[in-house]
Amino acid sequence: MEDRELQAWVEQVSQQWFGMPFRHKAVFNARLRTTGGRYFTKSHHIEISPHQLAFNGPEETERIIKHELCHYHLHLLGRGYRHRDPEFKALLAKVGATLYCQSLPGAKRSLPVKYLLICRACGMTYPRKRKTDPRKYACGRCRGKLKLEAAVPETGPEAAQKPATTPV
Repeated sequence: MEDRELQAWVEQVSQQWFGMPFRHKAVFNARLRTTGGRYFTKSHHIEISPHQLAFNGPEETERIIKHELCHYHLHLLGRGYRHRDPEFKALLAKVGATLYCQSLPGAKRSLPVKYLLICRACGMTYPRKRKTDPRKYACGRCRGKLKLEAAVPETGPEAAQKPATTPV
C-alpha cells in the first residue's frame, strides 16, 4: 500500500465513522516501531506504521487510524484530545478504536539488568539497568545502607564464566 492509498483510506474512515472530512496529510512512516501511529498537533498530519499493516492486518490498522482520527477531530474542535481526557476515551469507545495497538514482533528492546543494589541489613535486592551510586539511596524496606554489585548473566557463555555476583 502506498501513501496515496492510505490517504484515501483515512479520508474514507473519517467520513464513515466521524461524519467529518479529513483535510490534512496521512502518510506511512517506516521508522515507527513501538507505536502504531502519530498525530501532529501543529500540522494536523497523521503518520501510520506500515509494520502494523504488515504484521497485524488491515483491521488493526483501521483501529489505529480511528485512534489518530479521534486525536485529530477532537483537537480541531477544541476539545480534550489527549489520552487522559474523558471526551477522548468516550470517542474511542464510540468508534471502536483501541487506546493501545498490538506490539510488533521484536519491537520491544528491553535492556538487561546489569546491576543489583542490595541492602546490607535485610538483603532486599533492587535490579538496575544503569550503574548508580548506592550512597544516594537507602533500602525501601528497612532504610539500611545499599551496596552495588554486578548482576549475573542468566544465559550464554558469560553465565558460565562469571561468579554469582561481583562487586562493582
